[in-house]
Amino acid sequence: MPWAEFTALFLLATAMSFTPGPNTSLATAIAANRGLKPAMRFVLAVPVGWCLMLVLCAAGLGAAVLAVPPLRWGIKALGIAYLFWLAWRLSQSARMAQADGSHLTVGFWEGVALQFVNIKAWLMLLAIVASWIIGRDDGVRRMVLVVPVMAGFAFTSNFAYAAVGALLRGWLAQGARLLWFNRAMGLVLAFTALWMIAA
Repeated sequence: MPWAEFTALFLLATAMSFTPGPNTSLATAIAANRGLKPAMRFVLAVPVGWCLMLVLCAAGLGAAVLAVPPLRWGIKALGIAYLFWLAWRLSQSARMAQADGSHLTVGFWEGVALQFVNIKAWLMLLAIVASWIIGRDDGVRRMVLVVPVMAGFAFTSNFAYAAVGALLRGWLAQGARLLWFNRAMGLVLAFTALWMIAA
């Protein structure tokens, strides 16, 4: 891959990975409520889901999603419903998680599955596959380069947001701060869902 193309990929990955979205909001919220260690299941799930989606998109799933409007709308509807449900669930929480794990939790496989209904992930992956992989003579070699780059960005951005959430735990434990933090994070998810409706 020419250096100019790699630089463009790097810039796109930076902009898309580190801007707030469903993944980074959830990573922050889980770590703030449960701590960094429980959040790591979700943080690790994101790059796994991304890489799986990237490979499937390059193999033809992306073209199918674009070619079959009901499939595209179904993914979008599921994503919107899931984000609203997570936003509601998060906004109802006023206490730090207890040891029984009954509080906010998004498991590894739930985190992987979330990528498939994340419109931000779809937009980015379709752009990457169309611009850097499909129709290229060295498409397989490009895929071997792009997958670890995207996995690295997906992990690093979500880990950074989770670390911030974990650092806030002590401060959030006082008074009603956690409730308002969770409501703010729920609003971010709800606004993301509204953006998906408008997109």
